Amino acid sequence: MPGGEDVKQEDVDRALQVFGLRPPLTRNLLEQKRRELLLTWHPPRYANLTNNPRKYMQMYRKGEAMTKEIHAAYDVLIAWLTSREGSNQPR
Repeated sequence: MPGGEDVKQEDVDRALQVFGLRPPLTRNLLEQKRRELLLTWHPPRYANLTNNPRKYMQMYRKGEAMTKEIHAAYDVLIAWLTSREGSNQPR
């Protein structure tokens, strides 16, 4: 997916859903939302929201999973934006 040519629309739709965004989309908006989500889902921070020691690791793992999903969605959206920017430039 380096140049964005292989980005499927269903992957883009899912990534937009993870970020809670809709087109039109800018890199600045995407980066801002990524930072917000990573702060919210940071595993130790998210796990500390519980006072129940039994649920701590469960919430920690959920934070880890969401962090991985955010990174994957970000990669898809950056590839998609790059491919769109490339197709809008005159040749």
